[in-house]
Amino acid sequence: MDKFTRNYVDSFMADLIARNPGEKEFHQAVREVVESVASYVTAYPHLIDLKILERMTEPERVIIFRVPWTDDRGKVQINRGYRVQMNSALGPYKGGIRFHNSVNLSIMKFLAFEQIFKNSLTTLPMGGAKGGSDFSPRGKSDAEVMRFCQSFMTELQRHIGQDTDVPAGDIGVGGREIGFLFGQYKRLRDEFTGTLTGKGLAWGGSLLRPEATGFGACYFAQEMLATRGKSFEGQTVLISGAGNVAQYAARKAMELGAKVVTLSDSDGFIHDPEGLNEEKWKFVMELKNIRRGRISEYAEKYPSAKYYPGERPWRIPCDIAMPCATQNEIEEADARKLVEGGCYCVTEGANMPTTPEAIAVFQSAKLLYSPGKASNAGGVATSGLEMTQNSIRQHWTAEEVDAHLHRIMSDIHASCIKYGKEEDGYINYVKGANIAGFIKVAGAMVDQGLV
Repeated sequence: MDKFTRNYVDSFMADLIARNPGEKEFHQAVREVVESVASYVTAYPHLIDLKILERMTEPERVIIFRVPWTDDRGKVQINRGYRVQMNSALGPYKGGIRFHNSVNLSIMKFLAFEQIFKNSLTTLPMGGAKGGSDFSPRGKSDAEVMRFCQSFMTELQRHIGQDTDVPAGDIGVGGREIGFLFGQYKRLRDEFTGTLTGKGLAWGGSLLRPEATGFGACYFAQEMLATRGKSFEGQTVLISGAGNVAQYAARKAMELGAKVVTLSDSDGFIHDPEGLNEEKWKFVMELKNIRRGRISEYAEKYPSAKYYPGERPWRIPCDIAMPCATQNEIEEADARKLVEGGCYCVTEGANMPTTPEAIAVFQSAKLLYSPGKASNAGGVATSGLEMTQNSIRQHWTAEEVDAHLHRIMSDIHASCIKYGKEEDGYINYVKGANIAGFIKVAGAMVDQGLV
């Protein structure tokens, strides 16, 4: 990076941090993109004159609202709701809703910003947004979750619609929550439209939507591995998380011949040297989706596994690592342990699960490393396919959806190579994904004028 470009990056970030104080996750997400695209921006001065990056990092709209509800004891509870509508240059806002006690404005803005580029990479007509609440469904009854979702949607429905903003699920928002949210939206608006994705199959959902993020991450990893003449066959895989993304990443990796040896939740991780099989995978599905239990119960049921409370799985030797839990779960020390343990491929299933320092370790070691905005785009891509099916009032087969998903992930990989291949042949997937996503959005913003 030349001196002029370095000064541009430093000046841009200083202004952004001053304008958005204390929002460390948002700063981190923006810095990664700006570092990648700065050379492209400075090569086209009209992008600087039109302040494309400044406009891209300023949300078009931020909605923050109170969510009052009553628990099963009849006590009044108050949570805070968010919807950050970041950029609509490519289409209606699109992005998930997260219910977790860690949710705050910084996390919502970082996720919405990432969503701009992720949606752009899919080539589908979707803008970027994200929403959620500091409400946690963990430990709540179905009735409490329903009352909260109905209160949350009572306000959110004013700001969304099939041609405006189409939310989906995220951490803490699965099929149950989407059902309650959609029911309240339908009641208040008196319309049955594809305004949310991740719906039940009987009322507008798409086949393979639950599987899409995890499957897509594995399809992307396949493309990465192929650049070095490798595949999943016979490889040892570490997966963090035990929710939707982790479950189906594990399923697809197993189908492709890998041995998946870890899963985790916020309390710790399990290591099963024998690897998951069909029976164990079904146990995890029942444990996490029906009983809503803790991953430690896996080790209680299967003697081959050991549970490590309060730890993450990255010190276990492996070939491939797939972080599928949450942001910043791989820190610099974790990255060094992965490299030392023989890992040569890291494919992100979660959003920004790797810190900048850890990314530097991976790239210095010339690992295959993909950012979530590229490798976990299968979820939003299939949400886009659900929107299409809703619009044309058709229902595609699982094979049709899977073929579309596979093609989209392959195309995203090709875009990353196009813009991310370094002079020494190393593929910088971070740079490739950011530039590919940025070019399309920037072009649309230029075309549409100062709005």
